[in-house]
Amino acid sequence: MTEPPQTAEPTPPPDDPATGATVADAPGRGSPRDPAAGPPPQTPAAVRRRATLAGTAVSVLLILAIVLGSRLLRDFDSALLPYAVATVFLAFGVAYRYTVWISAPGARRLFRKGWGSFLSAANFRRAPTALPKMIATYLGFQKFLGARSHARWAAHQLVFWGCLLAAAITFPLTWGWFTFTSSTGSGPGYEMRIWGFKIIGFDSLSVLGWLMFHGLDIAAVLVISGAAYFLWRRMKDRGAVTGQRFAYDLVPLIALVVISVTGLLLTFSSIFLHGGGYEFLAILHMVSVVFTLIYIPFGKFFHIVQRPAAVGMQLFKYTSRRKDEEVLACRRCHEPIDTAPYVQNLQGTMRDLDLGFAEWAEYCPRCKRVLRGGAYLDHVKKGFK
Repeated sequence: MTEPPQTAEPTPPPDDPATGATVADAPGRGSPRDPAAGPPPQTPAAVRRRATLAGTAVSVLLILAIVLGSRLLRDFDSALLPYAVATVFLAFGVAYRYTVWISAPGARRLFRKGWGSFLSAANFRRAPTALPKMIATYLGFQKFLGARSHARWAAHQLVFWGCLLAAAITFPLTWGWFTFTSSTGSGPGYEMRIWGFKIIGFDSLSVLGWLMFHGLDIAAVLVISGAAYFLWRRMKDRGAVTGQRFAYDLVPLIALVVISVTGLLLTFSSIFLHGGGYEFLAILHMVSVVFTLIYIPFGKFFHIVQRPAAVGMQLFKYTSRRKDEEVLACRRCHEPIDTAPYVQNLQGTMRDLDLGFAEWAEYCPRCKRVLRGGAYLDHVKKGFK
């Protein structure tokens, strides 16, 4: 038998491909912390305390809004109390999770830059149509999903608009902000009031009346259609099956389907069964809704809360280009990468994380792959040539 060839001891990959500096020589690795790298990371206990305070404050504000918006609970429906309590827990969970999320260096920079650009009056004056356009295309119609698959985009739109319609109806009703009262006492006329003020009167037997009272049924049909496609894909697509996790990927879809189906069954019971089984269905529907609302901050649905900051980053890139900022070129092939502010922001994030190779942000994706491949051949595969 032949002995395996002697291999040279692997050396760490270079931090800066142009200079050959090693990771140990980089800032944050074996050297004092870079003062420009941002504040030092907080301890987990401090993060939890801040997150708890934020969650408590948001919950208290929501309770006050419910009390005041329902005119000191005069318009509050006690039958909807479990839903209202669940929304308070939802508010606490979202504020808690969001505070924990932005305590990480990368997320904190995304939060500051994203929301700073999102709310910037200067950006609005410079490009007044950019923000509405990005909100419509990135948040509303989510065109970036169409690049993956038109079917996935369509299903995502069904789920998104169905959930948005359901939330726009149920949350104000649960909090007592919306009320529907009979304007005649015996006839089909109804009035919709917000915070006690009359907004519109309508006939319950008209098309508008049907839409008013069956808006949640329409939302349920949209959600079931979209969620059913995603469930089918996760059972058939090998790529999706391989990486999916039951609690993270399947539970949200199952919860949406259960909520929608039980909601439709409530309508079916009241119209065709004269209320048969209504109480059981109402409890089942309530349990599924409460579970989902509490699950949102700690599951896959949390990306809904994170998405606006990402829109702000898109606006940050767009306005930087509109200001004719310097466009940095790749240090290897000299092809343009992105504007200097965007690259510097990326480098700042890498320094905040003490990654020690912020210089790699000055290379285009293709050159990064080439340099990494060359480093692998030189340092790892060298003894097997």
